[in-house]
Amino acid sequence: MTAPRIDTDSPTRRNADLAQILVHRSYLEAEREEDYFVLTSGRRSKTYFDCQVTTAYAQAMPLIGRAFLDEFSRHGVAPDAVGGLTRGADPVAQAIVYTSLLFPPVVQLFSVRKARKEHGMRRWIEGCAPPGGRVAVVDDVVTSGKSVLQAIAACREEGLEVAQVVVLVDREEGGMDRIRELAGKAPVTAIFTRSELEALR
Repeated sequence: MTAPRIDTDSPTRRNADLAQILVHRSYLEAEREEDYFVLTSGRRSKTYFDCQVTTAYAQAMPLIGRAFLDEFSRHGVAPDAVGGLTRGADPVAQAIVYTSLLFPPVVQLFSVRKARKEHGMRRWIEGCAPPGGRVAVVDDVVTSGKSVLQAIAACREEGLEVAQVVVLVDREEGGMDRIRELAGKAPVTAIFTRSELEALR
C-alpha cells in the first residue's frame, strides 16, 4: 500500500480510507463464545478493536493526524498540545503533532502517566504541554471511558485546560457519555463509531 496523498483528498475521502484500514487491520470478531475478548473494562465482547495495529501503521498515521486536526477545526478549537493516557493515546498524538507541521497551526505533544512519577519532577504529565495551556485529550478507543477520564483528571490537576476530547473509535458502550459529564463544555467526539465500522464489514 502506498502512502495516501493527504494534501489533495477531501476529509470525507481521507476518513473513508482510514475506516477501511481500521476494518482491515483492527476489527476482530470471535466466532465462538468461549473465544470472546476481555476488554479493559472487564467486560467480555464478541468484537475487539486492536487499534494500535492501525495507529502504529505508517500508511494510517497521516490519515489519523489529519482526521483529528479536521475535528479540532470543525469545533473551532486550536489546542496548544495533544495527548492522553499512555500507551493507547501516544501514537495517535504523535500522528497529530507530526501532521500539524504540514497543516498548521502546529501543536505540541504530551503524555499522561498511569501513575505519578515518584522521583524528579513527580508529575503526571510528560512532554511539551505548556503550563496553563489549552489541550486536547485524545485516545484510540473508548469503551467505559476510564482511560480518558483519568487523562482529563491528570491534566486538570497539572493546571491544563481541557478544551476538547477526540477519540478514534467509540465502542458505543456508554464511555463517551461519562466523558461528556466530566468534560463540561469541551466538545467530546469520535472519528468513528463501532456501528459505522461494523457496517463496512
